[in-house]
Amino acid sequence: MVQLPVYFDHNATTPCDPRVVEAMLPYFTEKFGNAASRTHSFGWAAEEAVEVAREQVARLIGAEPVEIVFTSGATEADNLAIKGVFEMYAGKGNHIITVSTEHKAVLDTCAHLERAGAGVTYLSVNGEGLIDLAELEAAIRPGTILIAVMYANNETGVIQPIREVSRIARQRGILFFSDAAQALGKVPVNVQDDGIDLMALSAHKIYGPKGVGALYVRRRDPRVRLTAQMDGGGHERGRRSGTLNVPAIVGFGKACEICETEMVSAASGASAISEMSRLSRLRDKLEGALLGLDQTFVNGSRLHRLPQTTNISFKYVESEGLMMGTNKDIALSSGSACTSASLEPSYVLKAMGLEDELAHSSLRFGLGRNTTEAEVDYVIEHLTAAIARFRGQSPLWEMYKGSLKR
Repeated sequence: MVQLPVYFDHNATTPCDPRVVEAMLPYFTEKFGNAASRTHSFGWAAEEAVEVAREQVARLIGAEPVEIVFTSGATEADNLAIKGVFEMYAGKGNHIITVSTEHKAVLDTCAHLERAGAGVTYLSVNGEGLIDLAELEAAIRPGTILIAVMYANNETGVIQPIREVSRIARQRGILFFSDAAQALGKVPVNVQDDGIDLMALSAHKIYGPKGVGALYVRRRDPRVRLTAQMDGGGHERGRRSGTLNVPAIVGFGKACEICETEMVSAASGASAISEMSRLSRLRDKLEGALLGLDQTFVNGSRLHRLPQTTNISFKYVESEGLMMGTNKDIALSSGSACTSASLEPSYVLKAMGLEDELAHSSLRFGLGRNTTEAEVDYVIEHLTAAIARFRGQSPLWEMYKGSLKR
């Protein structure tokens, strides 16, 4: 029996894991202290909880606890990393390289800095959503101070060649920043192996609470320095002032601990690889069934992507109509949650070369920890019926079918 509505929008957000909620609850009531209060036990307990969480986050990404700066989410972490580097390294240069398919938190931050005098190069992507490393190398100037390439795209799940990008950055003495909000907890991410200098993280994408995230800042080889973007108290070693959200930080840490633990030995006895395989299998089943429909296409690389994400275009069907026709029973999106109110076609898909018609007919499917095979079967059945119904009402579909008979 499938419980409705079915949630297939885990790239937008995830439900808070009950174990995370349980860990957080005491810090709303009996352990309510301010982590910056150093003169009594309430503050000490809060500070200790924050430091435990800092260790949990750091372990998941192969970092040191001192390299973790807690923020209100990945958007703030993006801003702190890009603006902080731009201001701190102004004496070295003012040029930033990023990608046209980055999250709006990166693109809008770069646009803001352009108005402040920065030079920004926006790399293109190919039809699979991947950057060209030769184009990246050609874009580097003497004044390039930062390369910003997201780990995995929020709309297509496409994973960029992170290690190759970091190799280029290291060879040229340029800092490398990656927004890993979508990759964390879904694929192994290690800042040492991947050669990342700054990395943005988010709790609510890994079954933690909303409103908390972190920025990883490398402390050696090279030591990265930032100009703070929030002043007032010198919290987080002066890098991000403001009273720490202790309950949320505790939840973030617990969510990371669960990811790390279940990568080695999940509660079900499955390894992380088998969990990735489970999600890949469910995604592939969903994808295979929907691709059996005529004029249906996967957007983005099918080799380099997250295990639980697929983005599919259904030609001759408006995605908005499909979502309206199914949203009582199936939770889906046509792209990023941050731009879901816009009627414009996805800028990510447009950058990949999709024409407006196909971009307007795309749906993003994000499976998650609790997704079942029965839910996948339900989505296949009901979405297939909805597509047939909408196409049956489309004169363009009739024209297409008629052309096949000639």
